[in-house]
Amino acid sequence: MKTLMDVQALQHRMTSGLQTVLLDVRWSLGDPHGHGHYQSAHIPGAVYVDLDATLSGEPSVREGRHPLPPIDRLQEAARQWGINDGDVVVAYDNSGNTSAARLWWLLRWAGLESVHLLDGGLAAWTGAGYGTEGGEEQHCLGEVALNPGSMTVTDIAQVRSIAEHGVLLDARAGERFRGEIEPLDPKAGHIPGAVSAPTTENLALDQRFKTPADLRRRFEALGVSDSVDVAVYCGSGITAAHQIAALEIAGYSAALYPGSWSQWSSRSDLPVATGA
Repeated sequence: MKTLMDVQALQHRMTSGLQTVLLDVRWSLGDPHGHGHYQSAHIPGAVYVDLDATLSGEPSVREGRHPLPPIDRLQEAARQWGINDGDVVVAYDNSGNTSAARLWWLLRWAGLESVHLLDGGLAAWTGAGYGTEGGEEQHCLGEVALNPGSMTVTDIAQVRSIAEHGVLLDARAGERFRGEIEPLDPKAGHIPGAVSAPTTENLALDQRFKTPADLRRRFEALGVSDSVDVAVYCGSGITAAHQIAALEIAGYSAALYPGSWSQWSSRSDLPVATGA
């Protein structure tokens, strides 16, 4: 199953009239203007996806800042985006796919097979000399049927076991892992037994994913192998999906802990580790 699509392949699909649902997921912490960025310039035919509104459930202390959305709500959103069963879906953003990966993971979790990340995102598209459009795009209503369970999810109890007996990767920045800063969640630090694996290290300088060989070496150095259980968390389950995409490119599978640090750090009964 191919995780990535390059801009030349996307351009070929578009000019050849091949059915492709293109989705723009521009979102980042500290920048609430993703929709405005989309309206200013997006890849022709791309529909905007609001991460907070459609790719997450209601935030809570119990579930975390970005819990998984109810499947019926995700299905309704996917139909609004114009997705039908069997369609090829391509997601992108302008931040190395760190937010688009959430959509990629959700649609794969919900049973779609032909879901890809546009490698390098909007910057790669414009860098190749392809044009953009402004305004809004809307597709005809789709009829896709979603069924959750095609990607592995883990919870608090299972994460503790994976940290002890497998490999638990923390996809946040190193300073948050070490507990030096915590700008968002109740406590600073990390889940005991977790390994620091910042998402940014999945990417080359041009914001494309590193090669499969380079990613495989990276994850092997962190203890990942075919013989151990692997799970990933981050602040609230967004960039952890990017880590899972990188692992898939490297030939590994991993479970997502959706509640991530925002859920774990809200529990007074759960331990917290600091330092490297």
